[in-house]
Amino acid sequence: MTEYLTNRRKNPLDREISLLLRIVDQAYEKKSWHGPNFRGSLRGVSAREAAWRPAPGRHNIRELSAHAAYWKYVVRRRLSGMKRGSFAIAGSNWFTLPQRFDERQWKAERDLLDKEHRALRRAIARLQRRDLSRRPGGSTFDVASTIFGAASHDLYHAGQVQLLKRLVRKR
Repeated sequence: MTEYLTNRRKNPLDREISLLLRIVDQAYEKKSWHGPNFRGSLRGVSAREAAWRPAPGRHNIRELSAHAAYWKYVVRRRLSGMKRGSFAIAGSNWFTLPQRFDERQWKAERDLLDKEHRALRRAIARLQRRDLSRRPGGSTFDVASTIFGAASHDLYHAGQVQLLKRLVRKR
């Protein structure tokens, strides 16, 4: 881990930023000890599986993916002071997505998730160490806790996706 912290950023005072980037990446797409990260949990999921709902009123994998992309956007917006209203899907938090859904659309939705992750990473990488203790607008937590929370959010929903995959594939 020390190698990661010292080689990724030129300024050794930015170790906290490097560590937060590593945490966010492990939760989303990099190898880690805990098992599948969020992106890994979506690997191999078909559009049919992503749209399957375990019961009326319960979320499906597709909705979890859009929700995760949205919260990456929200955290990025809070970190950078952007105004609300520029997310790619109309609405907020849990979205009403079109019923007609195919593999092409599923890929586009996963691409949106990747795009939002990369944008969040860039926002985190632009931070200075002194920024970590400030409280961003719209949040009751400081910047470091908000970023850590974004990573935790990915892992929480990765577990849900894993469970939904098992359920849909046992039917």
